[in-house]
Amino acid sequence: LRLGGRIHRLARLLFLSILLTLIVGSSSQTSPAFRVVAFYTGQNDAAHISFVKEANTWFPRMAQQHNFQYTSTSNWANLNDQYLSQYQVIIFLDTRPENAQQRAAFEKYMKNGGSWMGFHFSAFALTPSTYNQNWDWYHKTFLGSDQYVSNTWRPTSAILKVENRTHPATKNLPATFSSSPNEWYRWKLDLTKNADIQILLSIDPKSFPLGTGPKPHEIWHSGYFPVVWSNRKFKMIYLNMGHNDMDYGGTNQALSQTFNNVQTEKLVLDSLLWLSKKR
Repeated sequence: LRLGGRIHRLARLLFLSILLTLIVGSSSQTSPAFRVVAFYTGQNDAAHISFVKEANTWFPRMAQQHNFQYTSTSNWANLNDQYLSQYQVIIFLDTRPENAQQRAAFEKYMKNGGSWMGFHFSAFALTPSTYNQNWDWYHKTFLGSDQYVSNTWRPTSAILKVENRTHPATKNLPATFSSSPNEWYRWKLDLTKNADIQILLSIDPKSFPLGTGPKPHEIWHSGYFPVVWSNRKFKMIYLNMGHNDMDYGGTNQALSQTFNNVQTEKLVLDSLLWLSKKR
């Protein structure tokens, strides 16, 4: 009887141990490692709308595979202290906030250790235009680029050079790789002269001539053009990718995708995982 009682107790302890393991395992699976919110407008350029739709399919897939929560919203009123406190990373998929209160909330979030990833048009500003350069902290201090100056056309693939092989966002990339088609931007300020800016990727000279025109200034033949960078004073990364090639004037359908490129996917995912960690 004693032996039977001992076996019964051991069996019970084993059952409880297995049950506890299952509960802890289930909890770790349902509790995300970090939370991401992506803001977008998705109303202007067909290429930007295409990218937003693509991103809002790709990020949830990555979230499922890498145990993080991804939320996207076109309601920029959510850019406030209370809402942002729920998230470790903010993404701007296509535009920037225009409201003064929203801008102040974003600046506060970043200065208090929040993380940010921005794509393509989120850095755009041009005076005069619909998106005037009327936010110096964001465009000059935070991004370091100031106003947009010009771009390549049509969207074309470029050979990108990894400028920093040790940064967490780029350490798994080859020395150079070919990007998906994109419209590449030139900026007013020279990022190489800003000590706070870490240039991570640039256009490799092997890409030239870059663009097909038809206007001559839309084809780049030389120069140094950063396309991915970070600011040492903040947990942030900007990527100039985010403008798919479109059949403008025809079907208006996408002719390319940003996330069908292995190295770009690796870059964005590694950037996100780096941003999720506290400074």
